[in-house]
Parts: sequence; C-alpha cells; structure tokens
Amino acid sequence: MDKMKARMLEIRNLKTYFFTTRGIVKAVDDVSLFVDKGEVLGIAGESGCGKSTLAYSIIRLVPPPGMIVDGKIIFEGTNILEIDNETFRKEYRMKKIAMVFQGAMQALTPVYTIEEQLYEVFKYHMDISFNEAKSIMSEHLKSVALDPAILKRYPHELSGGQKQRIVIAMALLLKPKLLIADEPTTALDVIVQAQILNLLKQLQSKYGTSMILISHDLSIIAELADKVAIMYAGKIVEVAKSLDLYKEPLHPYTQKLLKSIPRLREKIEKLEFIPGVPPDLRNPPPGCRFHPRCPYVMDICKKVEPQLVEVKPNHFVACHLYNEAKTNK
Repeated sequence: MDKMKARMLEIRNLKTYFFTTRGIVKAVDDVSLFVDKGEVLGIAGESGCGKSTLAYSIIRLVPPPGMIVDGKIIFEGTNILEIDNETFRKEYRMKKIAMVFQGAMQALTPVYTIEEQLYEVFKYHMDISFNEAKSIMSEHLKSVALDPAILKRYPHELSGGQKQRIVIAMALLLKPKLLIADEPTTALDVIVQAQILNLLKQLQSKYGTSMILISHDLSIIAELADKVAIMYAGKIVEVAKSLDLYKEPLHPYTQKLLKSIPRLREKIEKLEFIPGVPPDLRNPPPGCRFHPRCPYVMDICKKVEPQLVEVKPNHFVACHLYNEAKTNK
C-alpha cells in the first residue's frame, strides 16, 4: 500500500459482534481498512453485510447488544478505542469524526426548530455565544444551498432533500477531519440524489475532508470514491482504487454486483443476479463465506478462509482463485 500519503484512519482486525439471545452475530469480523487524508473511501455490499455496523464502530456508537470485541481503530496515530467515553464524546465525535446517519431525514426532532437543533452541537462542543453560532450555522446552510431563513422552521415544514442537507450541514459544523456518510441518498428521488452527491463532492473538495461513503449502490459510490472496499457477510472481500475495481473486478461477488447494474451506454440483454441469500451471521459457512453462492467454488473454498492479498498494485482480494495463483508464483 502507498505509505507516502498521510494516514487519517486505520482499522486493524476489527471485530464487532451482537450478543443476542439467539446467538452471536458477527456483523464485522476481522476487518482491516485505511483512509488517507483527503481520500474518499466507498464501502459497498448487500444489506446486512455489516457496512453500517462498521461505521457505528468508528464513531463508537454501536447499539446494544453490540460491542467491539477486538481490533484497533487508529485515528491520526491514536487508538480511539482506548480513549474514555467522555473524552471521545467531547474531543472526537463531531469535532474530528462526524457521521450522517442512515435515515437521517428522520433524525431531526420534530418539536424543535432547525436553529435549536444545530445550536446543540455548539453547546456540547464549543464555548461560543449564540450569535456567533448562528453566524456559523447560516454560512453552513448556504454551503449546502439552503436559505438561512430555514433556521426558524420545523422539520415537518421541509422537504426530504432539505432535511438531508441540514443533517449534512450539521455533521460539518465543527469542520471534522473525517465524515462518514451512511446511505446519504436513501429514500430520495433520483434528482435529489444527484444534488446530494454533487453537494458532497463540492464540500469534500472545499474542506479537503476525508470521507467514508457507505452504500449498497455501486453506481452512487462511483460518483465520489477514490477507493472502494467491497464487504460481504462481515468481511472485506476486495479493495482497490475506484477505476481499477470498476474496470477489472476480481472477486466473483464484486463481478456479480457490477453486472447487476443497468448501463446507459452499453447494451445488456439481461441483468445478472446473485443466486441464493447472504449467510446467517450467527452461523456463517466455513471457509469463504461467499462459497455457497459462488460460480467458481472449489473444495478449498468450503474449508479454508481466504486472506486479503495484494494481487496487483493497490488491488487486494480475498479469494482462493488469486491466493493460489499468488502462492504458485
């Protein structure tokens, strides 16, 4: 991996499990990733593969009965899992690492004005007057193409796209170094989706913020990401620069995902689909977790878990098709 760039975030062997009455759900299981300064990392995969749990782990808001059981999350050289909760809440969450949550349009409190809700960020994290805070709020609303007059309105008076922009503005109020956007275009029509993606592009360029963009839709990630990680059943199965992954996907799961996307400039007789269903993460299959659905399955896939290996410069894949080829070189 390119070590010349400054590392913003590094996740090492992270495990986040949910301890339910029906068993232990291994939602994030031995995941390693990194994000460089100013880089946009896209994380894609089917629903239930662990994308959101990974995001909650980074910002240390894993809902019960979930908990981080192992691994490290190193932010600017510090393992943030070793920081006490109060220090992390005051000094890191929102200030250095912020998140736009999935279903963010429902995250706004209906009985408070937008102004009151945005001001809470300053009350908990900064010692500034209301007038100073209001000036910053107004500027941030302008940066997301909203009229500052919206500050006096209640959430029910706004459209879905406006509420989504407000949540993005809220996440950026304290100019965090890392922004996590979990399905930021969910439940929006295609026109508003495009507006939100363009907005994120402009804000990332303006502030130089590192970003993690989470989506099940690879076409959305293609708009923004410098690098893409594909997640399946709690594991990272492929990581590559965006262009490399879209031009030459290596993992069978990635190939199937890309072939299921309609294309405007390419005639496709029939879209492909992935047979079967994702595994139960309380009892995942042995070996490669994708093997029950893989068209290239071999005996070794059913017994031995493949490791993430670099098969091309900055292109990593966890698949025995490539692990064997690399071993035989």
